[in-house]
Amino acid sequence: MQSGSNGRVIHECGALLARSQGVDLLGLRVGYASTSITLGRDGNSITRMVTVAGHGVNHRLDQAVRALVREAAASGMAPVDIGSRLDALVRDTPRYPGWLVAIAVGVACAAFAGLFGADQRAMLATLLASGIGQSLRQIMHRHGINVFVIVAAVALLSAFLGGLGARLDGSGTVDLALFGATLLLVPGVPATNAQVDVVDGFPTLGSARAVSVLMVMVFVAVGIWLAQMLLGMQT
Repeated sequence: MQSGSNGRVIHECGALLARSQGVDLLGLRVGYASTSITLGRDGNSITRMVTVAGHGVNHRLDQAVRALVREAAASGMAPVDIGSRLDALVRDTPRYPGWLVAIAVGVACAAFAGLFGADQRAMLATLLASGIGQSLRQIMHRHGINVFVIVAAVALLSAFLGGLGARLDGSGTVDLALFGATLLLVPGVPATNAQVDVVDGFPTLGSARAVSVLMVMVFVAVGIWLAQMLLGMQT
């Protein structure tokens, strides 16, 4: 859940591990804030619940955990070994350097702005503004700041810098630079997972994710609106 998997994947992994340990999966509830599982064998059952600490997107860790589940199921790996391997994956799975992510985000946002019709000066402003916004996002995440506060702050800074940079550079598409610089905040994976979860029969989880996506877009809009006010672009 914390790496961006949908409900169906979590259910399949849970069932696979349960079978490999010789127990019956009596129930698995995947919720937005917590996940609970009930296992049974020989008339006895046990239920455990864990908190979903935070939602993000980490494709490398997601795929590594899935591979561990398959390996554990095929080899009958002991629970203590599964736990230690999982802890090692969470600790050691590599991440791209923050500076590289910021540059990639800037390039992507600039490319989208160009597709929307922005001129080259606006694209350059978008690249710089969104890259700076991504850096701020990383810093605020490391300090454990509320995700919606992060969204509003990054949207405000990125939109303001994008619009200001495009205006100072003489761009004819200042508005596209302003909006394009906030595209890094579009919650694409959560939005997709929300739809997939509903289709796969997890409407509660899908609805919770959809509400989260909606709240993110509201705070993005607030940040853009404030940036427009600072730039005098309100009509």
